[in-house]
Amino acid sequence: MEIYIDNRSGTPIYDQIYSQIKQQILSGELQADEALPSIRGMAKSLRISVITTKRAYEELEKEGFIYTVGGKGSYVAPRSNELVREETLRRLEQSLGEAVRIASECGISRDEVFELLGLMYEDD
Repeated sequence: MEIYIDNRSGTPIYDQIYSQIKQQILSGELQADEALPSIRGMAKSLRISVITTKRAYEELEKEGFIYTVGGKGSYVAPRSNELVREETLRRLEQSLGEAVRIASECGISRDEVFELLGLMYEDD
């Protein structure tokens, strides 16, 4: 598992770790029940605080992407269709929100946006 930290990014380090692990889980690069590096091991390899790594793991666990077994470590949670759907809906909402913002800035009506969306579905 590869994690890259961009120190020049405005994104907090824990969020960079969280986002990259989450993406690797959603893409299938990390498989269900696959062991993740220990919190201390990851912190050491990335040369960051254990607290920062712990926060990323806690966020992933809270959202159901990983689970922790006391004394053994953290593992990729089995992919839940509901979890994948929710994540897809969240990404879709972000994209559509951006599309609505752009349309509003350009004076494109809601009906025109719906028409365009309908045409895109027909092409697919």
